[in-house]
Amino acid sequence: MFIVMALLSLVYLAFMAVLVYVGFDWIPILVIAGILAVVQYYGSSWLALRSMGAHEVSAEQAPELHAIIERLSQVANIPKPRVAISNTDVPNAFATGRNPKNAVVAVTTGLMQRLDTPEIEAVLAHELSHVRNRDVMVMTLANFFAVVAQLLTRSFMWGGFGGYGRRDRDNGGSIALVYLASILVWVISFFLIRAISRYREYAADRGSAILTGAPTNLMSALVKISGVMQRIPERDLREVQTMNAFFIIPALKGDAMSELFSTHPSLENRLARLRTLSREMEGL
Repeated sequence: MFIVMALLSLVYLAFMAVLVYVGFDWIPILVIAGILAVVQYYGSSWLALRSMGAHEVSAEQAPELHAIIERLSQVANIPKPRVAISNTDVPNAFATGRNPKNAVVAVTTGLMQRLDTPEIEAVLAHELSHVRNRDVMVMTLANFFAVVAQLLTRSFMWGGFGGYGRRDRDNGGSIALVYLASILVWVISFFLIRAISRYREYAADRGSAILTGAPTNLMSALVKISGVMQRIPERDLREVQTMNAFFIIPALKGDAMSELFSTHPSLENRLARLRTLSREMEGL
């Protein structure tokens, strides 16, 4: 993860160097990207809950769910997050929020109906690990300059900036250089950000194993969720696909895309790592 973040930083620094070299006035785009990042960072919980049709539930409405999350939060040494339920048959869970004090953990009714208590506990421990690791902040920072590059690329495709970006050095060659640099940064960061996302999933899997002390429970949950996903109607999967980056397993059927393009590792790789971790924890 450190290596990927370092590579991403180098890409962004090179991008900034190109903009400075050609004298490009990138401040307006930086401001727009900053506004989008702030909205994403501070509004992530509201946006995620709204897109899933999830609603917060009290301890009286979901006592078992609250009890599990409260106990795991104490073990993880984080404040207990808010709890929400989404009424969908797609078995999944997600966590969001800008920091542990403002986090929310949500599960679907499909997940609660299909997993037993130890498996639900393992899934919730995975989501709480995302909260503890501040993954919303990590991914927001990782995406920031990718958004800048994306905005620049789209603006050029839509006919340029008009008065923006025009300084003394501004000419056809400079504009072409900025355009090509924007495309390269957009493409390279696309793959690097997805690599970071996959490593965050591995880290959350490991966190679940440590919090529960039972990696096999998460393994069982992942296998069940993946198997059920193959039987969910395509229409239901499409309704929640905007949340795939947040889910413990993307709402997709089969190997819908190469792992290189995915925000999540393959099920096989996740199980292999958990299997190794299980042996380590057992001292074998």
